[in-house]
Amino acid sequence: MVQPHPLQTPAEKASLEETVLELTLRPTQWDDYVGQDKVKQNLRLIIDAARGRTEAPDHLLFYGQAGLGKTTLAYLIGKELGVTVHSTSGPALERAGDIAALLSNLEPHDILFVDEAHRLNKVVEEILYPAMESRRLHLIVGKGPSARTFSLDLPPFTIIAATTRANLLSAPLRSRFGATFRLDYYRTEDIQKILERSARILGVTMTERALNLLAGASRFTPRVANRLLKRTRDYAQVHHHTTIDEEVVKRTLELLDVDPLGLERADRELIRIIIEKFNGGPVGVRALGAALNEEPGTIEDVYEPFLMQLGFIERTPSGRVATRHAYKHLSLPLKPQLL
Repeated sequence: MVQPHPLQTPAEKASLEETVLELTLRPTQWDDYVGQDKVKQNLRLIIDAARGRTEAPDHLLFYGQAGLGKTTLAYLIGKELGVTVHSTSGPALERAGDIAALLSNLEPHDILFVDEAHRLNKVVEEILYPAMESRRLHLIVGKGPSARTFSLDLPPFTIIAATTRANLLSAPLRSRFGATFRLDYYRTEDIQKILERSARILGVTMTERALNLLAGASRFTPRVANRLLKRTRDYAQVHHHTTIDEEVVKRTLELLDVDPLGLERADRELIRIIIEKFNGGPVGVRALGAALNEEPGTIEDVYEPFLMQLGFIERTPSGRVATRHAYKHLSLPLKPQLL
């Protein structure tokens, strides 16, 4: 159990407890991982084949929206293979020495998990190419005429990279992964199973209607589902409800400003801006970012994928367009061409 530092502020202690709770809800066994069935089947084949040959599996790349289970899968693969998973992230690897230190300390068959791989420094990528391809670490010591190059052999290892922006990975880096898997949004029934498991771990009782309502507002994403469940549990505790029923979920979602489809205030504001300020579109992402006071990248990474999954907006060559479903959800009059 993680013990809070005595000098931590209440906010830091609460954040630590939240992190520990989130880790507790993560699947720790392969069979506990719900959803992504096709990805799991392919990974099972890779794991069993590598284990049968007593080899390290090929390097793997996972991409998809945040919260879909990329990190969890990496750790489950490590557990299935009985090896250590070392974790880092693209922004943390600023210099060639950072990645060199990690690679040179790997034991045979270890896994190096790199989150946010699309943010890797180009210098770090140059070190990774020979390491991934031929298990050799090439380093330059010194500068100018006195600079020397030396190579270090690396043990068999596997890099598992995760990214939400696969299109930002360089082609040379992508080509060095032996298998690439896209993690899709989850089906509602899978989210319900995840919520049932999390509710058991948290020791809370939920009615069937409450479970359905919470799953419907979870944006087809396990991380969001667990976050909403924790807030619902908080509401039930503070208001002395022994069982989480439909009314408790509704009250919690109202407090969080989340509607039954999982849209938050910013999502609804984005749709409303497209409809009311830009006459339903088309409108470019930069204009949307300026109107919403958000970075265009945030709109593309955070808001758009879910709204497109719901069929509320469409991307066209001319820009983003709101669909009739978006008008209906916000109870706004349809444009004549959508009637």
